[in-house]
Amino acid sequence: MPTSKSDRTSSLQLGFSEQYSRNVFDRASRLKKAQKTLAILADYLGDLSNLTALDIGCAAGNSTVGYSSAFKWVAAVDVDAPAVEYARRENQRPNIGYAIMNGQRLAFCDESFDVIVCAHVYEHVPDAHVLMDEIKRLLKPGGVCFFSAGNRLSLMEPHYRLPLLSIFPRPISHLYLRLLRRGHFYYEKHLTYWGLKELVADFQLSDYTARVVEFPERFQADDVIKPGSLLQRLSSLLLKIAYWACPTYLWVLQKPMSIKH
Repeated sequence: MPTSKSDRTSSLQLGFSEQYSRNVFDRASRLKKAQKTLAILADYLGDLSNLTALDIGCAAGNSTVGYSSAFKWVAAVDVDAPAVEYARRENQRPNIGYAIMNGQRLAFCDESFDVIVCAHVYEHVPDAHVLMDEIKRLLKPGGVCFFSAGNRLSLMEPHYRLPLLSIFPRPISHLYLRLLRRGHFYYEKHLTYWGLKELVADFQLSDYTARVVEFPERFQADDVIKPGSLLQRLSSLLLKIAYWACPTYLWVLQKPMSIKH
């Protein structure tokens, strides 16, 4: 596995693009995800063309290219050096700047960005609270973060596609991977709904999860949820009766106009 042998619980998750290359380098799916993100941000903010954005966890830059079509300038960072080098070769645009950076120590000045995209990143860093502190520091007052987050209480773990993997205590998850010869160390640190709410407590939260399910075409999600389908009806019902069990949350987090770092 691509994690350090010396202190895996606090080390960075390196080599992500090698381990998940099928997803990281899938240009079409990443661009579609970018369109979904932009649809939510445009609904919340309106015109994005004069705004600056930061893409945390940009990987190979396939989503970043999509963001660059909407924003004035996009800075894109990832700790995965091979992925960033690929992005610089294959996905460079005049209004994109790529950099190899640790999401917990970002080399930008305070209040540098209007928008930050943090899409399914929190579980991949050593300390998600430090990541959120950096996001808070870097956003301008009133700026927003698009935050998509997987739920620990998911029947199917999204990275390994193994039932209940994220729910088990971590020592059991490590053993689970070893027994199935899928790896030696389960790095991802998912939180429950309640843990996620505590994680983003410093922000004003606007929840788009149910709205995307209700209006999939409006938010570019009709490839996943067909309007009028059984899946749409079941998803709406789940959100009403057991929101805590939703597998993925789609939130816009706004930094208050006056906040202490």
